Amino acid sequence: MRTIRVGILTAPHIDYELREKTFVLHNVRIGIGFHWDRLEDQEFEGQLEIIPNPDGTETAVNIIELEQYLTSVISSEMRADCPMELLKAHAVIARSWLIAQLNEVHPHDLYDVCADDHCQRYEGIRRRNDRAVQAVHDTEGQVLTYNHKICDCRYHKCCGGKTELFETCWPLDDKTAYPYLQSVDCPYCAKAVGRKDILRTILNDYDQETADFHDWQYAYYNKDVQAIVPLHRGASGRIDRLKLVYQDGHEEVIGKELAIRKALSDTCLYSSWFEVESTLEKGGFILHGHGWGHGVGLCQIGAAVMAAEGASYQQILTYYYQGTTLLEINYILS
Repeated sequence: MRTIRVGILTAPHIDYELREKTFVLHNVRIGIGFHWDRLEDQEFEGQLEIIPNPDGTETAVNIIELEQYLTSVISSEMRADCPMELLKAHAVIARSWLIAQLNEVHPHDLYDVCADDHCQRYEGIRRRNDRAVQAVHDTEGQVLTYNHKICDCRYHKCCGGKTELFETCWPLDDKTAYPYLQSVDCPYCAKAVGRKDILRTILNDYDQETADFHDWQYAYYNKDVQAIVPLHRGASGRIDRLKLVYQDGHEEVIGKELAIRKALSDTCLYSSWFEVESTLEKGGFILHGHGWGHGVGLCQIGAAVMAAEGASYQQILTYYYQGTTLLEINYILS
């Protein structure tokens, strides 16, 4: 079985504890730069490698079999007792995304992927249960393909009613859009608003703190800013080019989607789909926003509602990744 290298954290000193079959890393930072940013102790299977860095810090890397990795990913991204068909759909897209990255991108030097939202959430085994293991087993080797190529399956927490195009959020080096990452209407995630009975079966504990995931408001204050002007929006309404007009007359254009979210909030806006309302106070703006995340690909909360309403994992995948084919592949070679 293929193994992968997952970078968990870098720190001046890695605080860890070896157990009989697992190891514990202390003070792992999750949600880096986002509003749920915090420290956790996490427990992992597989091997631990501590790599010394030239700046005197250390990096903890977990070497683990690919399918074992997936069982922790799907129970870190969503609660492991959420609807089984969502877990299966998530296993397929997490596997597809990972293999697409390993085949083409290689965004990290010391390891294959990181453990935080930059890649996929991978928070060890403490949130995992037998249902997550079963979902990965039942879909073992299954990936989404388009024109015989494994899909780069992006996903997010809540689209807010409509998913977004890939090119709104990331550059296209070859100038060719991803035909399977198109914008689709999603009436499902709205059904979870205010439904704690639904959300506690879908979201992990710290994600449940984000109650206004579908529609939200954010107050932005900057005495130097005279106006916030959206220059271009994607298919869902997410802004990918934004102009800030300053009081002294100069202007700044920001893009793409994530850069806009970071520019307007120290903890990153929920999304870049918002309308701007100026306030009477100088440098004050109210942003009326929608959705949580970049909005591309599968809407996790929407897909959970689909599963709860009886949709199969194949139907969920077909809905959010249109034109794709579900195939079983052999990726034993390392």
